[in-house]
Amino acid sequence: MSSPTRSGEPPALERKIGPLQATAINMTQMCGIGPFVTIPAMVATMGGPQAMFGWIIGAIVALADGLIWAELGAAMPGAGGTYLYLREAFQYRTGRLMPFLFVWSAVLFIPLIMSTGIIGLVQYLGYLIPGVTDDAGTTPLGKLIGVGITLLIVLALFRKIGQIGKLTTGLFVVMLVAVLATIVAAFSHFSGAQAFAFTPGAFSSAGEGTFWGGLGAGLIIAIYDYLGYNTTAYLGGEVSSPGRTIPRSIIYSILGIMSLYFLLQVGVLGSIPLDQLKTATSVASSVLEQAWGTGAAKVITVLIVVAAIGSVFAGLLGGSRVPFEAARDKVFLPVFGKLHPKLHLPTAGVLTMGAITIIGSLFTLTDVINAAVATLVIIQSLAQVVAIWTLRRRQPNLRRPYRQWLYPVPTLLALVGWVYIYVSATWLSIGLSLGWIAVGAIAYLVYAKAENTWPFGPKEIKEAFATEPEGAQA
Repeated sequence: MSSPTRSGEPPALERKIGPLQATAINMTQMCGIGPFVTIPAMVATMGGPQAMFGWIIGAIVALADGLIWAELGAAMPGAGGTYLYLREAFQYRTGRLMPFLFVWSAVLFIPLIMSTGIIGLVQYLGYLIPGVTDDAGTTPLGKLIGVGITLLIVLALFRKIGQIGKLTTGLFVVMLVAVLATIVAAFSHFSGAQAFAFTPGAFSSAGEGTFWGGLGAGLIIAIYDYLGYNTTAYLGGEVSSPGRTIPRSIIYSILGIMSLYFLLQVGVLGSIPLDQLKTATSVASSVLEQAWGTGAAKVITVLIVVAAIGSVFAGLLGGSRVPFEAARDKVFLPVFGKLHPKLHLPTAGVLTMGAITIIGSLFTLTDVINAAVATLVIIQSLAQVVAIWTLRRRQPNLRRPYRQWLYPVPTLLALVGWVYIYVSATWLSIGLSLGWIAVGAIAYLVYAKAENTWPFGPKEIKEAFATEPEGAQA
C-alpha cells in the first residue's frame, strides 16, 4: 500500500517492513557506535560512576518523546514522519512554514548524526589498523577510510525495501552480539565496589563536578545515543500495519536499548579503573582484551564496526525519506520527490544525505553531536510537542490507532526534558542552530513568494489524514 497522501501515484513506496524488522531497524539505528565511544565522555562529564543514572534519565525523556512519536506515527503513517505531523498541525496558523523549516533542518541534522557513527567506527578501526588514529585523534588515513565506508553504505541503500529490511535484521543481530559480548566480558571480571564507588558529594546540589552539575551535558550524550527510536516513523509509508507496528517498534526499542546501555555502563565501570576509563578511545576493545585476550577483542571489535555501519545504514535509510513527501507537496526541491523507477527509493535524498554525512565525518565527535542535537531539539522535538496538542484540539476525529498513555503527562515530561537539553548545549551549538533556522526562514520567504502561499497568499487547509477512509490507515 502506498503512502495515504499519495495513493495511486506510480511509482509508490511499498509497505514491506513488518514488526520484527521495524524494531530491528530502530534498535540498529539507536545502538551503533554510540555507547562504545560516548561512555568515557559520559563518565567524565558526570564526574564518576553516577553516570549510570544519566542513561536512565535519558531513557525517561526518550520514552516520553517516543510516546508522542507513537501517537503521531500511527495516526499519520507516511514517508517523512515529522514533516507530515508539522504540516497537519501548523497549517492553521503559519501555513507551510514549519514543515519547510523541518525539512530544511533535517537534511542537515540527520546526516550529521550519521557522521558521528562514521567518526566512532574509525576510532575503533584504530584498534585494528595501525595509522588510522593517533593521540591527536583521527589521521588523514582514518578520514579517508571513513569517506570510503560512507560511500559503500550509500551504495548498499540502492536496493528494494524488502531486501533492506532483511539486511537490517542481520545487522541488528550483529549489533546485539557485539553489545552482549562486551557486557559478558565486563561482568566476567567485575568489581561491584569499583562500579558503585560514587564520588563523595556526587549527588549534592552544589559544584560543577557533581551529578547535577554535569547532568545537562550528560543528557545530550544520552539522548544522542538513544536517537533512532523514531526511524520507523520516517519510514511510515513502507511499514505494514503501521497503526500497530510503529508504536510497538518505538516502545520496544527504547526499553530494550535502555537495558543494554545500563548493563554496558555498569559493566564497564566495574571492569576498568575510573581514571583509565575517562580517557579511553576504544573502551569496549579494552574490556574485551582484558577479559579474553587480544584475539577475542579484535573479533568483537570487528562486530562493533559492523554494528556502527548498520546504524549509519538504518539512519540514512529513514532520513532519506524525510524530504520525499515535502517535495511531492511542492514544499521542497522537486528532485527530492522522485523515486528510482525500479527500486522505488528517493534517490536524491539518499545521495544528498550521504554527501553531508561525509562532510560531517571530517569534524570532531563532540562538536558534531552538540550541533546536531541542538538543531534537532528546536525544530523537531519541541515542534512535535506543539503538534500533538494542536492535533488533539483541531482534529479530534483523526483516526488514532494508538493514543498516548496518560496524556498529557508524557508530553509535558518530554517538553521539560527537551528544553533542559537544549539550554545545556554549548553556546556555539545554540547559535548555529538558531542561525540555520533563520537562514531557513529567509529561504522559506523566497519560496512562499514564488508559490504565492502564506504569508504572501492564502493558507491551504487540507486535513489529509483526517479525511481518509478508515481502511486506508490500517
